[in-house]
Amino acid sequence: MIEMEVLSQCAGGGRRGRLQTLHGPVETPAFMPVGTYGSVRGLTPAQLREAGVEMLLANSYHLALRPGAENISKLGGLHSFMGWDGPILTDSGGYQLFSLASSVKIAEEGAVFRSHIDGARFELSPESCVRVQQLLGVDVGMVFDAVSAEPGDRDSAASAAARTLRWACRSKAEFDRSETEAAQASKTAFFAIMQGGLFEDLRRENAAAIVELDFPGYAVGGLSVGEAREETMETAEFSVALLPEAKVRYMMGMGTPTDLVCLSGWGYDLFDCVIPTRNARNGSLFTAAGAISIRNSRYAGDDTAVEESCGCYCCANFSRAYLHHLAKRKEMLGATLASIHNVYFYQSLMGRIRAALESGRYADFRAEFLDRYQGVEQ
Repeated sequence: MIEMEVLSQCAGGGRRGRLQTLHGPVETPAFMPVGTYGSVRGLTPAQLREAGVEMLLANSYHLALRPGAENISKLGGLHSFMGWDGPILTDSGGYQLFSLASSVKIAEEGAVFRSHIDGARFELSPESCVRVQQLLGVDVGMVFDAVSAEPGDRDSAASAAARTLRWACRSKAEFDRSETEAAQASKTAFFAIMQGGLFEDLRRENAAAIVELDFPGYAVGGLSVGEAREETMETAEFSVALLPEAKVRYMMGMGTPTDLVCLSGWGYDLFDCVIPTRNARNGSLFTAAGAISIRNSRYAGDDTAVEESCGCYCCANFSRAYLHHLAKRKEMLGATLASIHNVYFYQSLMGRIRAALESGRYADFRAEFLDRYQGVEQ
């Protein structure tokens, strides 16, 4: 169902690869735009393809709430439902234990949510999480994990890691059981998630245990939840080295341009983040020199493209002045054009990273990119 092929590797651990899925190959390292509810906001599947996107992420928790996994299954599965013929990965809902903490009760059996839609009771366990993602028919599902809200607190991090391991064992048992029953056989592959907060020994122990379960891919979770960036990056660097080279290695929820450049050089294969489209809706557009805030009055009379060297539809046809006008008027088209540009920028950046890894000049590329790219909006 899922096969990771490493095509080349460079010093430091970065690698150029290809992920084979039932819905086509994905060139790695790859960035997945986030379509939480089965759509990437403001963009059609054709626009995503034109921007170079190969794989999308959706959220099984939100889709299970509305319109419901069984309903989507009856309508042909998530691919058919959303009109996307490429690979799809779904998050499990583990992050919602953290983000919706005020409306969820967590126990060993699973979690009980109060729907953010209508307040209705919604239960999710490791087993039901597997079944939901099988009903959606996605290429990759994630096991249900526990996220520590305090990654720097050792007791909290250890408790989350231990529960995540127990839940991974239950998820594996549920998947294996369903595979033996022809009526429930699924083509969804499941990835396990490493936890352990900011503690290398906890992550090392957790990684060793989940690797023994022999999942086809592994993710690093529980980072970028409020800790200092230096701690995030230090943990991300040692964590990837704890995962098997022959399997997919996925960094969850991190995705600034500098994140992608650095993390790719350490050996991560997949990324996701809401930044490209969320920032676009807020008028922030990425360029090779950093992001610009298109609502700034300095762009009101600027007849140049967002980035002259960019090959996206937005830059080929519209000026900064026009985008400024749309943003100030809060026109829907402005958010769509900005999203097209930002998604294209991200896919183009990943292409440049892959080329640098493949040619053996990643270190030079990284230095050149970080020297030019400014993190502060212009």
